[in-house]
Amino acid sequence: MPEDTEAIAALLDAAYDPELVGPTAVSDALQRLGATDDAATALAERVGRAQRELSRLRRREHELTALFSSARELAELRDSDAVLARLVQRAREMMGVDLAYLSEFDTDSRELRVRETSGSVSASFQTLRVPPGRGLASVVVESRTAHWVADYTAYAADRHDAGIDDAVSAEGLVSLLGVPMLTSDDVLGVLFVANREKKSFSPDEVALLSAVADHASVILQTTQTLRDLQLSEDASRRTLESLTAHLVERDRANTVHQELVQAVLAGGGFGPVAETLASALGRAVAIIDAQENVIAAAGLPLSPGMLSLDEPVRDALAESRRHGHCVPVAGSGVRAVSALTAGSRHFGALLLGDGDFELGAVDLRTIERAAQVGALLELQQEAASGADHRVRSELIADILDDVPERRADVERRARRLGVDLAALDSLLVLAVAGDQQTPAARAVMRQLDDRVLVGEYRGFVVAAYSGGRGEVQPDRLRTQVASAIQGSVAVVVPPPAKGPLPAAFLAARRTARLLAALELIDLTAHVEDFLPYSAVLDTDAHGLSSFLRDTIGAVRQYDAERNADLIGTLRAFVRNNASPTRTARALNFHTNTILQRLDRLDHVLGADWRDDERMFRLGIAVRLDELRERLQGGKG
Repeated sequence: MPEDTEAIAALLDAAYDPELVGPTAVSDALQRLGATDDAATALAERVGRAQRELSRLRRREHELTALFSSARELAELRDSDAVLARLVQRAREMMGVDLAYLSEFDTDSRELRVRETSGSVSASFQTLRVPPGRGLASVVVESRTAHWVADYTAYAADRHDAGIDDAVSAEGLVSLLGVPMLTSDDVLGVLFVANREKKSFSPDEVALLSAVADHASVILQTTQTLRDLQLSEDASRRTLESLTAHLVERDRANTVHQELVQAVLAGGGFGPVAETLASALGRAVAIIDAQENVIAAAGLPLSPGMLSLDEPVRDALAESRRHGHCVPVAGSGVRAVSALTAGSRHFGALLLGDGDFELGAVDLRTIERAAQVGALLELQQEAASGADHRVRSELIADILDDVPERRADVERRARRLGVDLAALDSLLVLAVAGDQQTPAARAVMRQLDDRVLVGEYRGFVVAAYSGGRGEVQPDRLRTQVASAIQGSVAVVVPPPAKGPLPAAFLAARRTARLLAALELIDLTAHVEDFLPYSAVLDTDAHGLSSFLRDTIGAVRQYDAERNADLIGTLRAFVRNNASPTRTARALNFHTNTILQRLDRLDHVLGADWRDDERMFRLGIAVRLDELRERLQGGKG
């Protein structure tokens, strides 16, 4: 009997492992030990139930262990993609299936996108997108409950999609189980397991996969929360950086404004404005006038683009002039331009070069304020210059009017201006358009010594100077003044030291009026060259034009209509003392040819044109006409 007892104990120990001893083996063993058939069968069934429960508990232990591991990884979440991949792998292992995958739901497109797979062999399946309303996945999303099919090919036809069917076929999948990943409000995705053979999924398997799906939901939610927190942090950081930069710009602007005010009050001109901006903004600054000449600079060296403006900079300057704002520029070594304007008047511009930081909105407004300060300085200087110009013009008028009763007062005012009246022995008279006389006078002042007396008098700009102080170059002065006022300038030079200044001015004025009558508006003329004509013809443009028309107008008309040159013959005839022979010799023609042309002149001018009085008038007319033609041709 002891042997029987040991055998029964061994049998019962083995019965705990269903792979070693089944219920039938237990029943047979008990019958051999003398147990009745009914008792053996009943005991065998109890052993079978115990074996099944033990197997279930072992499987449950394995599943719980896997879920605990997943929960621990979830608690230590660092890389959400890695945790999701591990979770999908565990789902496949726990469920004992061929494939497991997780599809994430896109709330905007309503699509499901495969994000993680385990056991997949098809590249197309790993990037599968499930359209709305298609496949088993859409049923899970719509119902928010688990669904499974033992044979996907027999699934509802209206749910099939060619792309999904191709991916499922490429993997060889037959049965699928999908459970939703849920939050209180939304569907985050679907967790799937699949077999390549037919399989029916039990409620325990559905519950197990649902538990895993809950973990996946937490991971996705946590990932989204972390992403939102990161975006919020990035937005907060950008806001803080923007606020900090704005405060730095504002402080910089306040400093610049204070220094600009001090610069204006100190009367330092444009230099302090450029230095203040260059120091505050850390870049080169140039201030140019209306002719694009640099009048102040700081933060040297200046880039070549600031010394010679290219087309983009000029376009930006034109835009700034239109609306008064600072305009950013790309390239050319110039980064910003702000025009110096006051109403419709333009005085120049501020040019800003490269720096270590980009100019912000507050910086651009600061540059605009500096440009406004520059315009105010220009107006201030213009007002002071205007007052000085009026004083000098009044002094010029008193000198050239030569009123003895005011002589003492004239000398006192000249001394106040630092001008020695006794040394003034030379004049320059400039004829310019009426609205350009004041700018022209200022341009002359900039080019000549400040002890030269320059002012406006009787419609002209007059410069009185000492001939012994150094040679004045009239042609160069005319070019410089014409460039400054962007207009035509005629300079008349009377002979120096040959009489009082009032007489020199009268001679120059007669010459200037003669030039205007001849429509010569851009040249340098010496009074001696025009003296024979200006002394006789002190007239206006209308009178001189009438004189020329009445004397030689018919000859000019004859030449224009017949493409002839009777005017050339008339000029040579006058210059050669009305001698046909000398005229023929001068023109290299036969005398008979000249006589024929003189006959034509008889028909054009009348038979009495060679009389003394008419010949005198014709002589003056042809010489003036020839002089005008020569000067207009640039030979004067």
